[in-house]
Amino acid sequence: MHWSKQFNDDTRLIVTTIQKLNTAINKQRYLSAMENLKDKHIVFIFDECHRSQFGDTHRSITKFFTNHQMIGFTGTPIFEPNATGNKFGKRTTKELFDESLHKYVITDAIGDDNVLKFSVEYVGRYKEKALSHNNLDIEVEDIDTKELLESPERLEKITDYIIANHDRKTHSKEFTAMMCVGSVDVLTRYYDLFKFKQHGLKIATIFSYSTNEDDKDANGLDALDESEGAHVDEEHINKHSRDTLEAYITHYNTMFGTNFTTKDTQSYYNYYNDISKRVKLKEIDILLVVNMFLTGFDSKTLNTLYVDKNLKYHGLIQAFSRTNRILNEQKSQGNIVCFRNLKKATDEAIALFSNKNAKEIILMQSYEEYVEKFVEALKNLKSIVPDVESVDDLEGEESQLEFVKAFRELIRLRNVLESFADFNPLDLGLSEQEFEDYKSKYLDMRPPVGIKEKVSILNDVDFELELIHKDEINVTYIVKLLAQLKNSSVHEQQTQRQNIINIINSNVQLRSKRELIERFIDEHVMSLEDVDVVDDMFEKFWDEEKIKAFDELCEEENLNKEEVKKVVDTYLYDERVPLGDDIANTLNVKPKLLERKKIVPRVLHKVMQFVERFYG
Repeated sequence: MHWSKQFNDDTRLIVTTIQKLNTAINKQRYLSAMENLKDKHIVFIFDECHRSQFGDTHRSITKFFTNHQMIGFTGTPIFEPNATGNKFGKRTTKELFDESLHKYVITDAIGDDNVLKFSVEYVGRYKEKALSHNNLDIEVEDIDTKELLESPERLEKITDYIIANHDRKTHSKEFTAMMCVGSVDVLTRYYDLFKFKQHGLKIATIFSYSTNEDDKDANGLDALDESEGAHVDEEHINKHSRDTLEAYITHYNTMFGTNFTTKDTQSYYNYYNDISKRVKLKEIDILLVVNMFLTGFDSKTLNTLYVDKNLKYHGLIQAFSRTNRILNEQKSQGNIVCFRNLKKATDEAIALFSNKNAKEIILMQSYEEYVEKFVEALKNLKSIVPDVESVDDLEGEESQLEFVKAFRELIRLRNVLESFADFNPLDLGLSEQEFEDYKSKYLDMRPPVGIKEKVSILNDVDFELELIHKDEINVTYIVKLLAQLKNSSVHEQQTQRQNIINIINSNVQLRSKRELIERFIDEHVMSLEDVDVVDDMFEKFWDEEKIKAFDELCEEENLNKEEVKKVVDTYLYDERVPLGDDIANTLNVKPKLLERKKIVPRVLHKVMQFVERFYG
């Protein structure tokens, strides 16, 4: 339905944009349809009201509708300290919406586990040389001259830093990132630097090509006024910015097989939505922006924000908050990497929107403090199991549970530490090999999926496997190691073979494949004359073993092969454990009720084992 047709006596609820509402009350051709609504009691509800209610549009709406009621939602109200002002003077949220009805600030959200804390790192210090009385250089903070901040050398160093540290920040691209800068000009220079460097990152960008897009004060406050999504003021087009963005959209179209353009307003809006979708799907590694997407955009898969602009107050909190939506255990905090000294601005923003003592609640601790926590957790682990071998001597499930919880805490802390640019495994007092060995024992205690005949206290423990998930170590990686194995000396072969087994044991996805890989090594790899055929040989071996295992499963349990294939295909597609009825449908002989209670869990366990071994 066209929005103008919604304005009639029968419509009780209308969902629209502020731009369309403004058009309805200001364009002559719509005024006749709107006249009969002028004096009606209408309640307006605005989300993100910190950025859309401080200009001409708000005044137009309140002037046109004589019996209006305004309700606004925002996580960052405009107070006197963060009111920037315009031709109407400095105005606050309280002036526009009256007294606050309810407050739920970021400290409340963190305390309720609705959002994550922020880890803020400040990268880059600039020295201003001055002649002191003892002829020493004096370091001066807060140097923010345009010449320095936009120098080619600085921008290139920052680009190189991001390329070098992006995998660490995003856990090997398990998450995505945004980078915000102070102007379209600086954005284009960063974009071109990324384009011509070797890195394997998918970079995308979007910005308004209106003349007011540049954040002239680099504070994140300008250009948020009355902006919504991909809105562009068609009356104030910056042709140079539009041509630049058109070229970047062409790169985007080539990368994703799309066909967007700035030459059509709807296409540009579709481009905006497509970027939003691809960031959430982790198809874009870094999104470069000036202001767009820094407020109102929620993506659980985004965990890092690179900042090269002087954000403050609500602009800072809104931008930082793009990173702290809860997803899983691996996403332990929102990562903020500041290439400017924003510490004072961060402290002021936190104090304004919560209280002056809220920093400990909102911000993560330092790298050194988390190292201390890890060392303490390691002491606790060692008090339970002094060495890896002693894990096997644990008596009773209570002792095993104590070990599982202690090592899980170690994994959680290491997950946080690995996101710091300063991370060094040598700081932890635990060698990589010993950590991997403990991890292998930890995984051994994980109860098999689908078996519940024996009640175990470990069944109710979340082993948080996403914290030890490593996509980069997979079957393909192991096959490459196998090819190297063949060309080694006898002594080296034994060492490398054991190294491969250790890798398999410490990796969640590979443990179930250990027996098959060991058999492939012993039966095929050592007799190969040409290592170049290892890939093909392994694929052939894998397919044969999969068919054999499938046939054996169906024969042992007297299952209908077609129904089992359906269960497997559905599980792979939906990524959910099959239901009891799904398994029951695979049985050629339908059991009695009491028999079913034993048979269905057993068959489910075997099906899950099969999938994990050959598809996981």
